Amino acid sequence: MSTVPDRVVVVGSSVGGVRTAQGLRAAGFGGSVVVVGAESEQPYDKPPLSKQLLSGEWSVADISLAPPGELADADIELRLGVAAGGVDVRDRQLSLVDGTTLDYDALVVATGVRPRTLAAPRSVPLHTVRDLADVGSLRRALDSGGGLVVVGGGFIGAEVASTAAGLGVPTSIVEALPTPFSRVLGDEVGAHLAGIHAEHGVEVISGTGVVALRRGPSGLSEVELGDGRVLSVAAVTVGIGCVPNTEWLAGSGIPVDDGVVTDEFSRVSGVPDVYAIGDVARWYDVRTGTSRRVEHWTHAFQQAQLVAHNIVHPDDLQAHERAPYFWSDQHGIKIQMVGRRGPGDSTEIVWCDGPDGQRPVALYAAGERFTGGVTFGAPKISVRLRRAWEDGARAADVRALIADLGATQPART
Repeated sequence: MSTVPDRVVVVGSSVGGVRTAQGLRAAGFGGSVVVVGAESEQPYDKPPLSKQLLSGEWSVADISLAPPGELADADIELRLGVAAGGVDVRDRQLSLVDGTTLDYDALVVATGVRPRTLAAPRSVPLHTVRDLADVGSLRRALDSGGGLVVVGGGFIGAEVASTAAGLGVPTSIVEALPTPFSRVLGDEVGAHLAGIHAEHGVEVISGTGVVALRRGPSGLSEVELGDGRVLSVAAVTVGIGCVPNTEWLAGSGIPVDDGVVTDEFSRVSGVPDVYAIGDVARWYDVRTGTSRRVEHWTHAFQQAQLVAHNIVHPDDLQAHERAPYFWSDQHGIKIQMVGRRGPGDSTEIVWCDGPDGQRPVALYAAGERFTGGVTFGAPKISVRLRRAWEDGARAADVRALIADLGATQPART
């Protein structure tokens, strides 16, 4: 029979780390729990940064991951404002960059990712949206006037564009692919989302990239594109993907390959009592028989609950088999995606009646296998698609389900 550890150290104070600590207590863990975080702020949620916090609709207090005192009351120790610097898996000891160490019986790596950026002179400030400081500096730039360019057609960048447009800031999205958002959504659905942005005044420029960034004579930043256009704006936001935060694990023996490599139970391969979750984990997906890294809030939340269970109940291990899911709020529309679209998947768009007119539902399939779906402002349908995915429904069954919910077929042109 496996033993339950006495002391669990969690590295990372965002949703994955905090929910792991809380999940341990909820599962009945009575040992010591320590959460280490590089940021000095009390743990907060990240999805609202590009939306409600940037817009000013919410305050920092509104995005807290736990009410004041809740973690302390649960006897969860926070070590904030100090990053992890290394780990000795043989002696089970975590080193922090301030020179202190923490012994552990079980270690959970939840260090997340950091955004990629572009090469630019110091005179051109490039903004990303990963923490509170990022939001403050970007909002000040937006308030100065002069417009915004979002480089990259990713979802965080699109949310920033949506928020900026809502604030009355002239905004452009620049995407090198022929169709924005097509890497995840495919050409047809990506074009629909690009159309929503255009309807709300966002200029969507696709099929060309950024070739130069410089400070213009007027003091604005100049973004030179491959097609010869030059955009002069007050702020440039970069949304071209992220890199997992794994450098601190160098030399530890913990396997890293575009993230920390784990099995289906989120256990780090070949290293006892070390787990990895969320954006930083390259997790083995038993549904597809492949390893993948997933940068979605829901995935981190679910893996946190799973790891807490597996630590407390080592003889009853559970694998992560929930439907992939993420959401994005843009221009007042909740966009929800279930499953994954493969490169060869077919796409079918049907239309459902809503309170303000018809809205599209995109269905993806590999042959007769339902692989995913996207809804625009239709949360009830999204819930049904998640259930269908987890049940292994056929594409024909999902089409029938959507028809029962009021879809019109064939697709509207």
